[in-house]
Amino acid sequence: MSLVDGFGRVHRDLRISLTDKCSLRCTYCMPAEGVPWLERDSILTTDEIERVARVCVELGVTEIRLTGGEPLVRKDAVEVVRRLAALGPEVSMTTNGLRLAELAVPLREAGLARLNVSLDTLDRARFLELTRRDRLDDVLAGIDAAKAAGFTPLKINTVAMRGVNEDEIVSLVEYAAGIGAELRFIEQMPLDAGHTWDRAQMVPGSEILERLRSRFRLEPVGDRGSSPADTWTLDGGPATVGVIASVTAPFCSACDRIRITADGHVRNCLFAREESDLVRVLRTGGSDADLAGIVTSSIAAKRAGHGIDSPTFIQPDRPMSAIGG
Repeated sequence: MSLVDGFGRVHRDLRISLTDKCSLRCTYCMPAEGVPWLERDSILTTDEIERVARVCVELGVTEIRLTGGEPLVRKDAVEVVRRLAALGPEVSMTTNGLRLAELAVPLREAGLARLNVSLDTLDRARFLELTRRDRLDDVLAGIDAAKAAGFTPLKINTVAMRGVNEDEIVSLVEYAAGIGAELRFIEQMPLDAGHTWDRAQMVPGSEILERLRSRFRLEPVGDRGSSPADTWTLDGGPATVGVIASVTAPFCSACDRIRITADGHVRNCLFAREESDLVRVLRTGGSDADLAGIVTSSIAAKRAGHGIDSPTFIQPDRPMSAIGG
């Protein structure tokens, strides 16, 4: 059995959110205060995460990415990595980097294969304004620790925002290339908690490339397959840069991702408004076959695309912090 939807897309990439909580309060993601966190007893236990992951691996999943919120807020994150890596798939993580200085080596030893670190600015005052926390030095130290621990390739994720950080597009790429990492720009998406997303504030992928071409010679890197990023070499390589243009150049036709929220709901699209509950089966004696049936049914119902440009598009009720990236 495999996870195939009605459009023939085979799903091999599982995203699991470990928590909806985060140690930063990025302005484009959540408000400074008053975030309605999930109830603690609704969060999947480590045993439950392992069980769901095992079922999905048996259905053909070959990569598991751990997300949040901020996954390293979870105290047993290293143990989660250890258990999931033992199942056989490649295990990766997206993190804000605040705890990497202390956890990069334990995560590597537990079997974590790859890391993506979020970083939207190299300016300390701007970082404080964006995240509402004065923690830039901790993020940079975490990135250094990740490199020292052997995470290669290391990717740095940046959300480009008009009037906020588009003037750092080139300098961020220079920083990443200088430490042997790949900068990946992400178009700002309508997934904020306050539903205040404004397309006019989004810096489109085409503009990002235009700015980069003022400094670098860019050459496309082959077929991206199911990867969300188009990639270019910088001045002939080996350094590269990626652009994830989810809004202006969606890659839905090649999407192979499935998501499990921190409270145990299956989402077949980041922008889906429908979810399928796994907790009822997990906590009432249901079988692995029951779990597999819920997951396969969710994938079978997946739509052709996210429909952001459709006049009928409605932003998901859950913000990114509660969905998992």
